[in-house]
Amino acid sequence: MTSLQGLFVPMITPFTADGELALTALEQHAHRVLDAGATGLVALGTTAEPSALTVEERALVLDRCAGVCAERDAPLIVCAGGNATADSVRAVGALRQPIAGVLAVVPYYVRPSEEGVIAHFTALAAASPAPLYVYDVPYRTARPLGGDTLVRLAGIPNVAGFKHSVGGVDAASVELLARAGETTTVLCGDDRFASALLALGARGGILAAANIAPAAYAELIAAWLAGDVARGRALGHRLDALGAALFAEPNPTVIKAVLADRGLIPSAAVRLPLLSASPESTIAALRAAEAAAVTPV
Repeated sequence: MTSLQGLFVPMITPFTADGELALTALEQHAHRVLDAGATGLVALGTTAEPSALTVEERALVLDRCAGVCAERDAPLIVCAGGNATADSVRAVGALRQPIAGVLAVVPYYVRPSEEGVIAHFTALAAASPAPLYVYDVPYRTARPLGGDTLVRLAGIPNVAGFKHSVGGVDAASVELLARAGETTTVLCGDDRFASALLALGARGGILAAANIAPAAYAELIAAWLAGDVARGRALGHRLDALGAALFAEPNPTVIKAVLADRGLIPSAAVRLPLLSASPESTIAALRAAEAAAVTPV
């Protein structure tokens, strides 16, 4: 099984001022982050506001992201599935684009047992046309996973790794990397903790802040993978305030506001229940980018 490493940018979904899809802007943004050093793209992740898109819109977004990745020979990870196993199996099994990985979230809201989580991912992995990555994000799912469960998930056939977004580096994170870090791929999903997780052995990241600073986050990951501890630590510290500022309001509101301020997408529009970022948060993020010596893409 081919493992993925490096920077994967979870794509925003740009909208026009009247709320329609801005597909040309999406393609242009995808090319920009790849030009800046991203390894690949993630389509229809949380940052894309997929729950606010229609079925037809999700298909259009996926098609444009897949087209850019095919043109650039870049790997594409696609998010699919939800909190019902049968529906998730159908959604994952129906994927037809050439993809490098499928990202599926731990079942949310229903709070299954950890054994239920293992059974869920066993079924999804068997149906997936590409290596499966477990999206572990307990602050969204209300289902934290212990270290032993993470290691067991890593051993399921066709489970290639994790997007690890647990809001820090906890005991389960350390146990996963200590026991399975040589045989599974951990991609950090918390922007502010990326440097710490890379130091422990993560192989890359799926980082929303890289929509703004792809070159800097690509360099951060490359430094840790090369064993350049001093460079990796310095970059992590430099980018911390930017990561905090971009998540001052719900993702991707501030990210979109910064990109719109720079004229890189048509508007900062998001769809309800999200509200557009406040001017104060937008200004703070622009200042944080400037202080980190980052020019938004």
